[in-house]
Amino acid sequence: MAERIRAFDWSGTELGPIDNWTRSLSSTVQLMLASPLPMVMLWGRPGYMIYNDAYSEFAGGRHPYLLGAPVELGWPEVAEFNRHVVDTCLAGGTLSFRNKELVLLRDGVPEDVWLDLYYSPVANDDGYPAGVMAMVVETTEFMISERLRQAAENAYRADNERVRLALNAGALLGSFVWDIKSNVLSGDERFARTFSYPAGQSLQNLPQDMAEARIHPDDRPWVQEQVQRSMQTGSAFNAEYRVLRPDGSYLWVLASGCCEFDEQDEPLRFPGVLIDIHERKIAEESLLKFTRNLEQRVADEVEARLAAEEQLRQSQKLEAIGGLTGGVAHDFNNLLQVIAGNLHLLARHEPDNANVQRRVSASIAAVERGAKLSSQLLAFARRQPLSPAICTPQQIFDGLSELLQRALGETLQVHMTTPAESWRIFVDRNQLENAILNLAINARDAMKGEGTIELNADNISLDRGFCAGKGIVAGDYVRVCVADTGGGMAPQVLAQAFEPFFTTKPDGQGTGLGLSMVFGFVKQSGGHIEMSSVVGQGTRVALYFPRSLRSMDDETLAPDVQQQGGHERVLVVEDNDAVRASTVELLREEGYEVLIAANADVAMQMLLEGVAVDLIFTDVVMPGLIKSSDLAAWAKVQDPPVAVLFTSGHTRDIISRNHQLSPDTHLLSKPYSPDALTRMVRTVLNG
Repeated sequence: MAERIRAFDWSGTELGPIDNWTRSLSSTVQLMLASPLPMVMLWGRPGYMIYNDAYSEFAGGRHPYLLGAPVELGWPEVAEFNRHVVDTCLAGGTLSFRNKELVLLRDGVPEDVWLDLYYSPVANDDGYPAGVMAMVVETTEFMISERLRQAAENAYRADNERVRLALNAGALLGSFVWDIKSNVLSGDERFARTFSYPAGQSLQNLPQDMAEARIHPDDRPWVQEQVQRSMQTGSAFNAEYRVLRPDGSYLWVLASGCCEFDEQDEPLRFPGVLIDIHERKIAEESLLKFTRNLEQRVADEVEARLAAEEQLRQSQKLEAIGGLTGGVAHDFNNLLQVIAGNLHLLARHEPDNANVQRRVSASIAAVERGAKLSSQLLAFARRQPLSPAICTPQQIFDGLSELLQRALGETLQVHMTTPAESWRIFVDRNQLENAILNLAINARDAMKGEGTIELNADNISLDRGFCAGKGIVAGDYVRVCVADTGGGMAPQVLAQAFEPFFTTKPDGQGTGLGLSMVFGFVKQSGGHIEMSSVVGQGTRVALYFPRSLRSMDDETLAPDVQQQGGHERVLVVEDNDAVRASTVELLREEGYEVLIAANADVAMQMLLEGVAVDLIFTDVVMPGLIKSSDLAAWAKVQDPPVAVLFTSGHTRDIISRNHQLSPDTHLLSKPYSPDALTRMVRTVLNG
């Protein structure tokens, strides 16, 4: 977090540039970063957020976007609570809460969360409160377990109360006396009915063998053992056992009594009572079953937590690699654009030179391969711009059938199945088709080009247990599966299958980015991917996409776009000199009047000074205070609005949300060809 804080541009907040921070502010931040507990500092009246590594884990998917954001915008669902905290502490007060219950949004779903919260003011160099230091400790698991324990205790207490009331209401099943010397058993009517003696049987002479026959066979040895112990030691007799009823069921009873002795300490009489404890025993069995279920649930939760932690570690590793590859792809795409732009210009300037044309064509083909590699890197890093739309698996399969047959060859068959009423999904259709094609080609290679690939889709509802630790929420999903009967993968190979550049193919036959690209696309689309494989039996890859309840988009034919250039004025905003030079020359050759700005700051100054343009063609990621999105916002409110076309090798979510472009946002990804440039410029201008 220290690196993120140091790299963040604080000049737009009340804190000012980090080099100008006061001594108290800097020392407080250092103290916070050294703490292993989740801590966050809210600076100034807006509560600009600065936090440590432990808090970033608590923030989940909101990190790193919370850094530098006002607290009410970062946690809108508890904005009123946080405003009270900031107002109180800036006035010099402190606040603390034990097991504070809040409703927070996690993965877009409201969730009850319990927290220990401690707030205290942070003073500036003048000694006045200027910020708030907050310590956050989540106690959700503790509170849930306490509630379960309390529920179990309440149930047990209620059961005991029912037993007590039953006894007070007359749960006595009778009394008995065993005359040990004469070996005669007598009892009252209720005792005789309990053991199902005949109606005419004398109560003063009840056959013992009839009573013993009514005791459950598993309980007889225990009852006899307790009787013998009481006769030998004089201790109280208390035996719980089951008595057979006339209807064939068993009744739980408690026989309680004691042995009386004569003057020679010989056993004389054995009086006792019989009590109905059936309700209590059933309650105890229910409580025991509940306790066992609770123990199993706890064990399942622990296992799920361990699985989630492993998933998190894997996700963090892939996220770190993704951040690196995304940055590399951006710089790589700029280099490719410079090469591609100059190659195309060279080809135009030497139309009759066959050697030049041949070498330029070979070089442009290499650039295109590099662009494809860069696109795969961005896909894995979840930073490719997506254009999602509503579709069904059947539409995807219909569009893929001919392409798959050409790509896989005639010796391999694809068996496709979809449900009769397939749910709709909201995905980038082209990217999903590419993902399925990648998986099918992998399946073809695994089966050495012969056999049948199973491609199917089905509707499925996922529960919380399945979704735990996978970054998705329980609900309805559409599952798309690609399965083969190839050689399968060993567990150690399967564990690395999604890592970029990992491949088991020979050198020159694979980049190791195919599965990485599929993984990144599915995760970026809000879904989940699973792969299972057994050596010698084959591999199955399942893609899960959230069900969408939106209606199907109307498919309208796009109007024909004039392809040639025009006379309009285009403002090119690009910080890379080489990219800017080739782009400007390409546009001028098409007849456009071109103005130049090295960054968005210069471009905005030109526009505010009254320079009129028909189109702003701007790079997305540039240095300076003003962002490309600010230029687009200015252009949108003009009368009439000014057209904007973005270009980038890596958008970093500046013009998109989770790299998903809105319908009114136009992006030309680097590297682009002259035809792609002029076609896109013409499309946006005509729009």
